[in-house]
Amino acid sequence: MDASIAEARAEAVRREFARQGVSISSWARAHGYSSQLVYQVLAGRKRCVRGQCHQIAVRLGLKDGVLGTVADIDGLGAGQVPTVPAAAEDVMR
Repeated sequence: MDASIAEARAEAVRREFARQGVSISSWARAHGYSSQLVYQVLAGRKRCVRGQCHQIAVRLGLKDGVLGTVADIDGLGAGQVPTVPAAAEDVMR
């Protein structure tokens, strides 16, 4: 599985931050993330397969995925798919 973030998508997110006049650091603080971690995700230095890196990439629209917790997938039987609400957020929310 290729977990890398496309540079074109990351650049589009950076342009959107600039267009809206929002700093990456303020977005990170508003969502409870380290600004350094958000910069690393946008720079492609993190794989974004789990944890906060995954959450950041999904919230910014850099990758498809859902936001949830381990508790959301507990108790699943074989063949069942977890029903976690998809992240339907704009880039700046």
